[in-house]
Amino acid sequence: MKKDLLSIADLSSEEIHLVLDTAEAMREIAQRPIKKVPTLRGKTVVNLFFEPSTRTRTSFEIAEKRLSADTLNIAVATSSVLKGETLADTARNIEAMAPDVIVLRHGSSGACHLLARICRSRIINAGDGMHEHPTQALLDAFTIREHKKQIGGLKVAIVGDLLHSRVLRSNVLLLTRLGAEVWVSGPPTMIPAGIERFGVRVSTSVDEAVGRADVIMMLRIQQERLQGAFFPSLREYFNLFGMTVERVERAKPDVIIMHPGPMNRGVEIASEVADGPYSVILEQVANGVAVRMAVLYLLAGGQEGD
Repeated sequence: MKKDLLSIADLSSEEIHLVLDTAEAMREIAQRPIKKVPTLRGKTVVNLFFEPSTRTRTSFEIAEKRLSADTLNIAVATSSVLKGETLADTARNIEAMAPDVIVLRHGSSGACHLLARICRSRIINAGDGMHEHPTQALLDAFTIREHKKQIGGLKVAIVGDLLHSRVLRSNVLLLTRLGAEVWVSGPPTMIPAGIERFGVRVSTSVDEAVGRADVIMMLRIQQERLQGAFFPSLREYFNLFGMTVERVERAKPDVIIMHPGPMNRGVEIASEVADGPYSVILEQVANGVAVRMAVLYLLAGGQEGD
């Protein structure tokens, strides 16, 4: 593995499989009565989150604790950043305390790459702006592989706010690299220009995109990132693009429904689909801990100075 995990684009298919196979072993730890191993004892991990996050931050925190790392959570809302300190200065100050790993979530694309250039610590990207969210794509791939046994040859439909989604970018890179046929669908105003270059099929018809799909991945409407009118109303959006039981029936009988969370019920997904028999949404959350344990282990658990 490389020094940092900044982007799925940096990973070869062998490295992706290595993370998924390692996560398989890590998941077994969660089934034990005492869910802890000494793998990262003596290592310090700093969770530096500049954006609100419950799921990702909690998931990283549990992963770190299960590996016996010393963890430090920095809530930026109460930190010196509000007093005008730059990201680079914050990073250098943290770096002076010699942490082994910094897990960064930031609203600006490329923030993790900046940190990787100025820090000796290993950097893990926990989501940067509208750029990437690599551990989310890895846990999604882990969940798909668990249900479908392989990823190559599957039809995966990704539906929703494609324009603002870092989850979309990471998943497209990973799934196409492993040989899946990826379809994306959403309102024309939310389809990024030139997305076809990444080897995906684009359709503004959800019915076409989910037809005979093995996997349907819903994306949240990111109301906090919407600047301007992308669709008439949330009700209109649900009518045209929401995942309903009728739409799920167009997919294969053993389809799985995914969502990176948090969900807007009744906007991008109906409750009966989110809670239905095809939904693996809570499994994704559980798998997130195993995948993040694997990433932390592979980056920080190796030999010193590698």
